[in-house]
Amino acid sequence: MAWLFIGFGFPYEGPAPLEAIANGCIFLQPKFQPPHSSLNHEFFRGKPTSRGVSSSTHMQSSTFGQPHVMTVDYNNSLEFDTAIREIMRTKVEPYLPYEYTCQGMLERVHAYIQNQDFCTPEPAFPLANLSKPAASPGPLFVPLANSTALGWTTGVTPPPAWPPLSSLRLLVSQEGQSCIEACQAERLVCEPAHFRFINNKEALRGLEVQCEAVDAETNHVLPAFSVARRECGLQRDPLLFSCAGHSPKYRRMCPCRDVRRGQVALCRECL
Repeated sequence: MAWLFIGFGFPYEGPAPLEAIANGCIFLQPKFQPPHSSLNHEFFRGKPTSRGVSSSTHMQSSTFGQPHVMTVDYNNSLEFDTAIREIMRTKVEPYLPYEYTCQGMLERVHAYIQNQDFCTPEPAFPLANLSKPAASPGPLFVPLANSTALGWTTGVTPPPAWPPLSSLRLLVSQEGQSCIEACQAERLVCEPAHFRFINNKEALRGLEVQCEAVDAETNHVLPAFSVARRECGLQRDPLLFSCAGHSPKYRRMCPCRDVRRGQVALCRECL
């Protein structure tokens, strides 16, 4: 009976390691130093992203971790040999989180089919007819209790959206940090569908960002702002919204969302 499945760095995020772990194997994969990106690897070259992957299955590394997944430098013979010896001493049971089971998959498919609409064009946002109370217009984004994030205000009826805007958590990244990393630090996930709701001056005002000018450009790190130069940028092309983009010059505005226990692909109110 096999207990070790060895990966050699490609393909990225394939299903084979998941199947191996579900059958009781330990997955050994190479560590990429530096991370593979459009700057140094042909697979990503020319793609509009600054994403860098430090291993071939980063998702499994973060979801499963040791002892199910081990990531080592294959060019370091001592590190590789130590990992093999540790694997030989380790006994693991077959492991498959709920979201990867047939029931978990069908639950996601049901949620997507019932809620996603690709036939009706998405209206521009902010909407001209947002129903704000006339006496107290107020901001669209307000601080959440016991959190550094902003959420959608209860004083304004949210526009139709899925995931629902009740799941939105507006956060600001550090310079050089992607929205994936910023959201993960708060145990949230970056939700691309929410970018269009924070790509506006209302979100900048909610975050109390000081802008000398607000420009709309085509850059995959936008929406973002520079504290030093007091420059703010919004995304002109919705196709370039990116959770993975990052820049040492900018802090990104990140549309994080909450997650359903055992089903990261869905928010708490998505079912």
